[in-house]
Amino acid sequence: MSAEFEPGRRTYSYLGPAGTFTEAALQQVPEAKGQNWRPVHNAGEAFADVIEGRSDAAMIAIENSIEGGVSTTQDALATLPNLRIIGEYLVPVNFVLVAAPGTKLEDVTTIAAHPVAYAQCHRWLGEHLPQHQHVPAASNVAGPIGVLDGSLPAQAAIAPPGITEHYDLEVLATDIGDNTNAVTRFVLVTRTTTPASPTGADKTSIIAELPDDRPGALLALLEQFSARGINLSLIESRPVGDALGRYRFVIDADGHINDARMAEALMGLRRFSPRVVFLGSYPRADRVIVQHEDEFSDDVFIEAREWLDALMRGKPVE
Repeated sequence: MSAEFEPGRRTYSYLGPAGTFTEAALQQVPEAKGQNWRPVHNAGEAFADVIEGRSDAAMIAIENSIEGGVSTTQDALATLPNLRIIGEYLVPVNFVLVAAPGTKLEDVTTIAAHPVAYAQCHRWLGEHLPQHQHVPAASNVAGPIGVLDGSLPAQAAIAPPGITEHYDLEVLATDIGDNTNAVTRFVLVTRTTTPASPTGADKTSIIAELPDDRPGALLALLEQFSARGINLSLIESRPVGDALGRYRFVIDADGHINDARMAEALMGLRRFSPRVVFLGSYPRADRVIVQHEDEFSDDVFIEAREWLDALMRGKPVE
């Protein structure tokens, strides 16, 4: 990470300041090493950086294994123009309780924490600080900083384990997260670009709306994928916002837009849905090769297209 912005280098936005889980995700991007890193205050600012050209890409949290999808990110991707996901990164999530030097656990009555982090520490807080109050913080590092400089009315803050490498804080408790297996999924977002070549271990993300509110409409949407042997690793609903009961669906599908079966599924979805947002095809973070039945191999779809083409050209076929 460069200490100062230098011309000629790429710029990456991330939820700052230094020490956040988002920064840890960005550290996993080889292409970002030695480039300009731009800390921002919230996801909206990161998206604006990309759209308005201040940054080449932004690292954004999109899903947590405990809390599910990050609604602000999903809604932004559904409504902001010309954005593409080009990679995903997983960061194990655990938390520590920190305070200014000299503070004791029994002194703590108010805790500063990002709302998502706070929700993941309920059990520990209920057992050890049952009378505490919560003050929301903009990020997992903004809380500790607010405790140190007095800008937040709290004696302690929930923070990432590596926070003491960046700030003069005292750790009051470790491993305070309710689930030791918690993981947050981040995506690297840039302006519209050609999808990278398929690796065989890929994921395609889209957002689609139903054509109308009728029985079986969601089933018809999902059949675009199931009929072609495509597994969905995520499907979440988000309100469209123009009327009560209108929803869009955030979908992650195993495979790449260059795969014949995925291309046909997307074309079928386009015919079915009044609005489809293609967010990108990119390598899976776990690098697990996508498996499918032989009947759904690319060769089968390609052969069927060639067969149809031969029929339309009047060629003899078997």
